Amino acid sequence: MAAGRVRRAPTRSCVACRTPRAKQELLRIVRTPTGEIRPDATGRLPGRGAYVCQGGGCLSLALTRGQLARALETTIPAEVRAALLTVPQTATHQGGERGEE
Repeated sequence: MAAGRVRRAPTRSCVACRTPRAKQELLRIVRTPTGEIRPDATGRLPGRGAYVCQGGGCLSLALTRGQLARALETTIPAEVRAALLTVPQTATHQGGERGEE
């Protein structure tokens, strides 16, 4: 990498609305290697991940339309759906910066 060159922020697309956004603006939901489905505030958990917009109802839309289950390549049990819908979506932070969680 050349000195003085600015790196672009990584972008991902929401599985519900398909809008590309900066990775830090999205909530990552991960299916861990053990099969557990949970939010990933750090963006670094191992497993298959899917991104949804924070707020705006994209998470509930992705759950009801089956887009999140398709992206994670698994079925999502009702109790996990309910737990995901209670996640405070505006309080998450991704990207790996240390000391800001």
